[in-house]
Amino acid sequence: MTRTRSSPPRRTLIAALLAGAAALSAGAAHAQAQGYPNRPIQIIVGFAAGSTTDIVTRVAAEHLRTKLGQPVVVVNKPGANGVIGATEAARAAPDGYTLMATNSSLITVNPQLYKKLGYQQSDFAPVTTLTMAPLILTVNPQSERTGSFKSAADLAAFARARPGELKYGSAGPGNITGLAFEVFSNKAGFKALHVPYKGAVAAQQGVMGKEVDAFLDTPMAVPHVKAGRLTALAVTGPTRWRDLPDVPTMKEAGFPEVEVTYWGALMAPAKTPPEIIEKIYSALSSLRDDPNLVRQLLPHGDVVMMPPKEFGERIAKETAVWGEIIRRENLQLD
Repeated sequence: MTRTRSSPPRRTLIAALLAGAAALSAGAAHAQAQGYPNRPIQIIVGFAAGSTTDIVTRVAAEHLRTKLGQPVVVVNKPGANGVIGATEAARAAPDGYTLMATNSSLITVNPQLYKKLGYQQSDFAPVTTLTMAPLILTVNPQSERTGSFKSAADLAAFARARPGELKYGSAGPGNITGLAFEVFSNKAGFKALHVPYKGAVAAQQGVMGKEVDAFLDTPMAVPHVKAGRLTALAVTGPTRWRDLPDVPTMKEAGFPEVEVTYWGALMAPAKTPPEIIEKIYSALSSLRDDPNLVRQLLPHGDVVMMPPKEFGERIAKETAVWGEIIRRENLQLD
């Protein structure tokens, strides 16, 4: 009797096909990474030219151009606290030729703060951080209302005595500058009026122009503090800021819950080949060896080039922290 050879089980065939497809995909990604880059790269910045994110990104772009041998173009897409730029970057091809410059708010806060958003955290893959810095609580020393303030406690006492009267600026709806102030006001037991601006520079001008009473500013406030145009009451980092050694931390000022460090960073669309992300990170990490570029970045924060995996872990940790704060303080927006 002649026996016929039985066909392989269906599941075995499917597994073999999937394995073959995966091998082909991995091979294609490897080949893509080997030739990367062979054309210009664009970095989308969801904030206006002259903002901290924009300035830091342009320094990084110039370094990438030198290291990768291709033009690196910074494209500003300002609006909605960076959401417009992030939404466009999320839809870009995951090939390493479109990157996104971001800050903490866009990635760890916005997806949890807004019920409807054009992107999610999962739409991006971490590349590296560029800078990290605290926020600086500032008021106008020439203001009739805040000119006498010498501490965060002075501001809190003023605001408690006049519920809802104190006005504070932010760099936009959902921005970490406003969110951190919400935490401060809740812990200090006062109500204040939120005035969102189109970026940190505009909010800073709002304080100096007496449109608002206070702002949790970026280190871009330091020159104005040293020139006497702003008064720094406290910083939100775990330690005093190197450029303002006489200014206490919020913990030292009596508000330990208000500890915030924000970062500027680069991310890529999700599914960008890991080999390409590693190539970009490797090129950027050598920026720390260029004293001239480091000097340009230091006014905006400490230069920290965190590897992709470590950066991803930090994002996950901060997302959990901000998620708890947003739920606890009932801050979710429509």
